[in-house]
Amino acid sequence: MDHQLIHILDFGSQYTQLIARRLRELGVRTVIERGDCPAEEIREAHSIAVVLSGGPASVFEPGALQVDVGVLELGIPVLGVCYGMQLMARYLGGKVQPSENREYGLANLEVVTDTSVLRGTPVSQTVWMSHGDHVANVPEGFKVIARTTNTPVAAMVDEARRFVGLQFHPEVKHTPNGIAILEHFLDMAGADRDWSSEAIRDELVTDLKTSLPEGRVICGVSGGVDSSVTAVLLRDAIGDRLIPIFVDTGLLRKHERNAVEESFADFGMKLDVIDASDRFFSALAGEGDPEQKRKIIGREFVEVFEAEAKRFNDADYLAQGTLYPDVIESSGVRGTAAVIKTHHNVGGLPERLGLKLVEPLRDLFKDEVRRVGEALGLPHSFVWRHPFPGPGLAVRILGEITREQVDILQEADHIVLDEIRSAGLYDAISQALCVLLPVRSVGVMGDARTYEQVLAVRAVTTTDFMTADWFRFPPEVLDRIARRVVNEVRGVNRVVYDITSKPPGTIEWE
Repeated sequence: MDHQLIHILDFGSQYTQLIARRLRELGVRTVIERGDCPAEEIREAHSIAVVLSGGPASVFEPGALQVDVGVLELGIPVLGVCYGMQLMARYLGGKVQPSENREYGLANLEVVTDTSVLRGTPVSQTVWMSHGDHVANVPEGFKVIARTTNTPVAAMVDEARRFVGLQFHPEVKHTPNGIAILEHFLDMAGADRDWSSEAIRDELVTDLKTSLPEGRVICGVSGGVDSSVTAVLLRDAIGDRLIPIFVDTGLLRKHERNAVEESFADFGMKLDVIDASDRFFSALAGEGDPEQKRKIIGREFVEVFEAEAKRFNDADYLAQGTLYPDVIESSGVRGTAAVIKTHHNVGGLPERLGLKLVEPLRDLFKDEVRRVGEALGLPHSFVWRHPFPGPGLAVRILGEITREQVDILQEADHIVLDEIRSAGLYDAISQALCVLLPVRSVGVMGDARTYEQVLAVRAVTTTDFMTADWFRFPPEVLDRIARRVVNEVRGVNRVVYDITSKPPGTIEWE
């Protein structure tokens, strides 16, 4: 089935991926391309609409990324957001100028005309602004439909050409009516809104059956959502031609290996399990630098996996759970934003093993993968589990890694998650973790002096993991966590709670 497509042209906004996700959540497939994507490429893709994203530059800035003017001549709806609106106005004959009073943060929007994308929304409403320039005069054919105190043109529309400009960001949660506004734009575009988790599941399985008519596929699984959904999709598509491999590094959560094996048995798959814990602990001995620890773990994992995979000399493919954000960040499609990381194929394993790469999730966002997992019949508790770092507990132990330190952190981590689940808070938290600090403090237990380690607990809420806020625990839950850890985990006599948001902090400590 061919789905309708909306092109999102990225001019470097931190919210571009959020626009794509919001429209997908509303049932329309989206693709992100650079802001200067040729109009002909969009025409050939038969897109039903285009969104011009925001961006950090000014339209007056030399070298600022520009849109191909042909995009505005395709005869399809165009939504310009923030910088995208200013580009649209400038290209179509309007006037853009620097604002005397810039707007960053919440603003009160006054709806001038209850029409187009603003129909049915309050006359006065809160929106999220982030701009230094503004549209002073709208192009011919446009009318102003909203304003703020500092922005005379906060929203404009040309209904004949189906062009919409919004100076505010409808995609962020700080704009309460943003989803309704985006829905109205989809109505304007005549969107079928048939992009669903069930449809994605069926198409992925069908595509895998077609593209993998023969040959065996090796799939590295970690117990995380991405690799697990990848494996289950392949199971449904190719059956016992799938070879799922699990490497136990010794740096996993308590009982993680057994839990993963049992889960995959429930999925009808037997894992090929390699216990490589001795090798990892030997390689990490004496190393405390976080980047070096990551490099060591990555190197050892590749070598262990490579050795195990070579046992299956009849395999033709290697599958991995690459997601769309990985593709975006590594392919250079970002507008003027820096490339955040280089996406690599499990340390170059496909090349080292002479295998072809299979990436069934490469067009999906994380939340879509979770919903596909549910459509595949995976349990909610498995699909919506909190993220866990690839290097495991090694990046949650500050300093040198030893078996003793890992044992301590495993016990503490088990208690923290147990108390969170018992309080019914697990699904309300995006990620919870604890960190063993290279700090000792004096304590008193049983009238005796102790001098033991400190455990930091961290829990955050987020929609995209690019920003995050610390979770407001009920005091009694933190009290139970601290009491249990100190009483049950030998080696820890003090528990602290991290209330740093991201930014300025990161979610993980290393």
